[in-house]
Amino acid sequence: MFGQKSLFPTNDIERCHTLEELAELARDCRKCRLREGCRGVVFGKGNPGAKLMFIGEGPGAEEDKQGLPFVGAAGQLLDRIIAAAGFRTEDVYIGNIVKCRPPGNRVPTREEADACKPWLIRQIELINPSIIVLLGSVALQNMIDREARITRLRGQWIKKEGIEFMPTYHPAALLRDETKKRPVWEDIKRVRDRYHELFGNPGA
Repeated sequence: MFGQKSLFPTNDIERCHTLEELAELARDCRKCRLREGCRGVVFGKGNPGAKLMFIGEGPGAEEDKQGLPFVGAAGQLLDRIIAAAGFRTEDVYIGNIVKCRPPGNRVPTREEADACKPWLIRQIELINPSIIVLLGSVALQNMIDREARITRLRGQWIKKEGIEFMPTYHPAALLRDETKKRPVWEDIKRVRDRYHELFGNPGA
């Protein structure tokens, strides 16, 4: 999937058939040095059978503390955006490109993202979402194209491996620049409308 070659020669990841099994295996991952500087692995949260998934960049300080993605200020904003579109947070699944907090909340390196990608790919395979919202340039570049620019591709549907991707700005960017709120809301409305076309109203 996504041209990803497993970093695990024994195919341990492929042998995981539930998110619980995968999360348990991920707790012992040392494929990059991020694990040395954080409290633990922030695996993901939400509905394991969700048709809508959100992928961000990586855990911050609050996420590392609680062991859950998107629980800080950016996560609270994401929750409000999801709710405004008529979804419940328990109807979706939320994850990140890397599962361990980069020091000082810096952007994860390519090597770190590549080391963590097999976990995310297996998550996607097990959840089997139809729509994935890519939050920010790190998610876009690691899932679609290394050279992609979020300013050029946000708001555009991209189909890959049978999944429809919608890139948009990361909620943290909205906290820094309120002018990005309107474009993100337009993108999320496209996601909502497409979801309704495929599955009906999630609140019905």
